Amino acid sequence: MQNTALTGGFENAPVQSAIAFRACLEAMARPGTLHQLDGGAAPAPCSAAAATALLTFCDAETPLFLAPSHDSPDMRDWLAFHIGASLVAPENAMFALGTWDSLQPLSRFAIGTPDYPDRSATLIIELPSLSASGARLTGPGIKEHAHLSLPSVPEFQQNAARFPLGWDALFTCGHQLAALPRSTKIEAS
Repeated sequence: MQNTALTGGFENAPVQSAIAFRACLEAMARPGTLHQLDGGAAPAPCSAAAATALLTFCDAETPLFLAPSHDSPDMRDWLAFHIGASLVAPENAMFALGTWDSLQPLSRFAIGTPDYPDRSATLIIELPSLSASGARLTGPGIKEHAHLSLPSVPEFQQNAARFPLGWDALFTCGHQLAALPRSTKIEAS
């Protein structure tokens, strides 16, 4: 195990995980808003926000898919040391981490069932930039409308059309986080 695996976890786990959990909940409750997410530092190319989300939501009971963009020996060692999450195929994942292109095709991820819509995946999508501009968002948690720089619009429109089924998305870039729950309606700008 490399030294990079031993660093980058929470220094004060109870406090930092509570703060990160609150930021993620705020992002999910208010689609299109940008939030600061700090505390974790995983091996490159994983952003600080994505590492913090993993430390917050994943544990030894969490099936996690690492897309090729993020699947490296250093990342696997970091996950094993800090989280202990089981690495699984996309169709068995509760969480997935990767760039937009490396997570394709999205049809591989669980969307839940009519009886259990909560048995769906959450995608942590690493983006090169993240801003409150671009696609127009409406729906729960949005007063009138919001905007978010999505990597593509059609896939998110198709996902929203399946509501209450569908996957949820967390977008990360550096220390920034935004979220797009499956209940959000999306229009191209």
